[in-house]
Amino acid sequence: MDNAYYMAALSLAFLVLLRYFLPFDKNKNKLPPSPLAIPFFGHLHLVEKPFHAKLFRLAARHGPIFSLRLGFRDTVVVSSPELAKECFTERDVAFADRPSLPSMNIAALDGVVLTTASYGPHWRTLRLVAAVHLLSAHRVNAMGDVISSEVRAMVVRLRRSAKASPRVQLRRRLFELSLSILMETIADTKTTLGKSDGNEDVDTDMSVEARLFKKEVDQINVHIGTTNLWDYLPFLQWFDVFGNKKKIVTAAKSRNAFLQRLIDSERQKLDAGGEKKSMISVLFSLQKKEPEVYTDQMITGLIVNLFMAGTGTTSVTVEWAMSLLLNHPAVLQKARTEIEALVGTSRLVTADDVPRLTYLRCIISETLRLYPAAPLLLPHQSSVDSKVGGYHIPKETMLLVNAYAIHRDPTMWEDPNEFRPERFEDGKADGLIWIPFGMGRRKCPGEAMASRVVGLVLASLIQCFDWDRVNNMDVDMTEGSGAAFTVPRAVPFEAICKPRAAMFDVLQ
Repeated sequence: MDNAYYMAALSLAFLVLLRYFLPFDKNKNKLPPSPLAIPFFGHLHLVEKPFHAKLFRLAARHGPIFSLRLGFRDTVVVSSPELAKECFTERDVAFADRPSLPSMNIAALDGVVLTTASYGPHWRTLRLVAAVHLLSAHRVNAMGDVISSEVRAMVVRLRRSAKASPRVQLRRRLFELSLSILMETIADTKTTLGKSDGNEDVDTDMSVEARLFKKEVDQINVHIGTTNLWDYLPFLQWFDVFGNKKKIVTAAKSRNAFLQRLIDSERQKLDAGGEKKSMISVLFSLQKKEPEVYTDQMITGLIVNLFMAGTGTTSVTVEWAMSLLLNHPAVLQKARTEIEALVGTSRLVTADDVPRLTYLRCIISETLRLYPAAPLLLPHQSSVDSKVGGYHIPKETMLLVNAYAIHRDPTMWEDPNEFRPERFEDGKADGLIWIPFGMGRRKCPGEAMASRVVGLVLASLIQCFDWDRVNNMDVDMTEGSGAAFTVPRAVPFEAICKPRAAMFDVLQ
């Protein structure tokens, strides 16, 4: 009797272990290969930062598509151009949904935000508003003067700072600039960001308002993303030993209150007869026509989305671009030659000039290939059973597409780890899978805005300053971690910055 009991217990234990070590589904369909898992936790022991680099290494061992069991969440990872195209073209509808990640839900107003909303009528409305009314090419062109004005203010402050001390860091300045541009385009209201304390030769820190907002954003970002363990082991939320959930809730409330003040201020200004040219004013106009659709909650969600998506990605991309340029001075000089040929030195480059600077745009494309702002994009989720690469993907499986790995695939990109902007010249890269903004239905609608802002910031830094490496040492290209879904530099970009004599009069 005892032997029979022990045999039954061992058999049951074996089946449980088999469930985790050798994943299979009830339909006995062939699932993608998988690394060795451990009971209960699955593959959470493989989660480390930067996660995209870890998944890149796992793909080299297990193939371009493999599965993971992250706690209680089934996940499939795609790392090849062909499979990414299959997911976002043939299977686009099947993978158009988003997984419900508890940490992200707190930060994103429980799913009303465009990037995290479930695929369906609400998402379609949000997408339409963003693509047509807020971030269309026409709207981006109309915002050109505002963007140019904010970039000019940043360049003038940087000139003052570089004159006092040529060794500068850009990360804080770039975040301040991104925030200032968003504040002006979204609400058309000047803030105290970047104002001087009276000493015109010393660059000041960010304003108190900007520092508080940045602190809230950082507090949210550091606790959300694909490496947050309590998104995969829900019971960890109940204990919240390290207070992570409480930190996200507190920071999100503070951020939302800040944005609500911004919205209320714009509403008061419009009621008083102010100009209707900001993004919020556009949303208010839509609200008057269809108040039951364009609710205050929807407006808040769209504004939250714009700030979530825009404040970090711009500064990250410009930092990587400047790092690459300083390590490749010939590319930097070629970009400057193009700017001087098309713009000259008698005026500052403007947002309207950016589309004509073709080589500069190649530099940005190559930067985003090597260091996409969101290397794993945003996670997708299957809404139905599907097949990818001949493998069965069950319903409600989270899909991670490793854009970082795809952009470095040697079968598509020659010398993929080399920085060569020329590979994007004259349509050479047409038809290749380049997806820093995603692909398919859930592609980022802010690509035009991001490209214009990054292009103008980068062009202005090249046009107005001479740049040298500190101690003539190569810029360290080590990737950092800690920001949600993004890949920042491990160490903030630092360089020797000297105002160019040819631009002295322009920058007065």
